[in-house]
Amino acid sequence: MSIITLKSSYIFTPVYNARTVYNRCRIGNRDWVGFGHNGMANYKDDPHFPFPAVRFKENTRDICALREKERGDWKMLCCEEKKALYRASFCQTFAEFQHPTGQWKMIVGVALIGVSFAFWCFIFNHYYVSEPRPISFSKMSQKMQLRRMLEIRANPIDGISSKWDYDNERWK
Repeated sequence: MSIITLKSSYIFTPVYNARTVYNRCRIGNRDWVGFGHNGMANYKDDPHFPFPAVRFKENTRDICALREKERGDWKMLCCEEKKALYRASFCQTFAEFQHPTGQWKMIVGVALIGVSFAFWCFIFNHYYVSEPRPISFSKMSQKMQLRRMLEIRANPIDGISSKWDYDNERWK
């Protein structure tokens, strides 16, 4: 930063390096042709922002000659020259960069590996880490507990005993 004195007031004016003005250090000899995604000098093939800020390839003699030729009648350009001009401005066509990459296969594979790892951790925990379940969890024990609750007539108004017919020994 340099300080310039005018009428006893200080005005700060930044001193720029010639290479960093408009991000020239990053784009080299390429043309800055638009605003792009965020106003910076970057290139990205994106269907949401179809016009990148800079051209894909740097300017060479061949490309500059083609650009001069394109200013004239396009009927004079052959198909190869039109393709060369397109490839100088863009890396890929819409069909190329929107084509599926097969990345879903890797994602599904990693997800299945994660699920199998969790399954084996559960099996290990079940057999080697956790203690056996209490005997009260068995079906026979649960039936005995239910019978005991009916015998002592637990919750006779709105509980389990209210749904049992004590005369016929069956559920209402």
